[in-house]
Amino acid sequence: MTPVPAPQDGVGYLGPAGTFCEEGLRRLDPDTAESAWPAPTVAAALETLREGVLAEALVPFENSVEGSVSATLDELIRGEPLVITGEVHVEVEFALMARPGTDLAAVRRIATHPVAEAQTRDWIAAHLPGAEVIPESSTARAAVLVAAEVYDAAIAAPLAAERHGLNILVGGIADRPGAVTRFIRLARPGHIPEATGADVTTLVAYLRHNHAGALLDLLNQFAMRGVDLVRLESRPTGEALGQYCFAIEALGHLREPRVAEALRGLHRVCAQVRFLGSYPRAQAAQTPVPEVATAQAYDAARVWVERLSR
Repeated sequence: MTPVPAPQDGVGYLGPAGTFCEEGLRRLDPDTAESAWPAPTVAAALETLREGVLAEALVPFENSVEGSVSATLDELIRGEPLVITGEVHVEVEFALMARPGTDLAAVRRIATHPVAEAQTRDWIAAHLPGAEVIPESSTARAAVLVAAEVYDAAIAAPLAAERHGLNILVGGIADRPGAVTRFIRLARPGHIPEATGADVTTLVAYLRHNHAGALLDLLNQFAMRGVDLVRLESRPTGEALGQYCFAIEALGHLREPRVAEALRGLHRVCAQVRFLGSYPRAQAAQTPVPEVATAQAYDAARVWVERLSR
């Protein structure tokens, strides 16, 4: 099958068609979903964006059961800079699907993505204990190969059955109902969405020296300014064994004084800080700010110091 080229200045997402990522794009930007480019991999989506072919790309970033999507996080840590401009959360619903005329008793070989297999393992063991599970690059590709008569059945999003002419044999087969995948919209640097009061800032910090208390120095930049961290994850830099950086997500926006001050502090104590964006949270609850960390408190402190220096 000849790959479909990415549209100039269009939108890409992790394909193929029928993935949860496509569903996320339909929710976030339904007007562009029909013409969006299904990238074969996360790396292909982001590299095409970096090259200036795409204007935006939507890729998975985090799952409530499996944690970070390392392919995306590592691309953002090591590749040419990109920024996150938005996010969408999609509840993950897995279904077992097959070609019309196939019944559950005939299923011997099931294809799916390893993450989907991990989230449906108990169901498979209970209902299809003799079936072989074959890993594929995506749940949607698994559905494509079932339609092509390579496998008996696939575990994928219900949208994949609709897309590829399959019947859903059993729906809602996740071992943990209610699991959510978080998808992020990426663009080239140059645009930061306006602050909404319900924002998150994502960045990567590289320690200057690995000494006792180095991580505490980093965390203090946020704590002393009343900035709440919702995610902290160490990742290898890829340069040498034992060298790590920290992916950080903080509630707040770069244009808030307390967040800007925290980033200035990080810049002083870290070897490098990679800013990955300030953008509205999918869960749009307002972020509570301590009274001593409000914009008014920072402005009053600035005015006081200016008066002292006159």
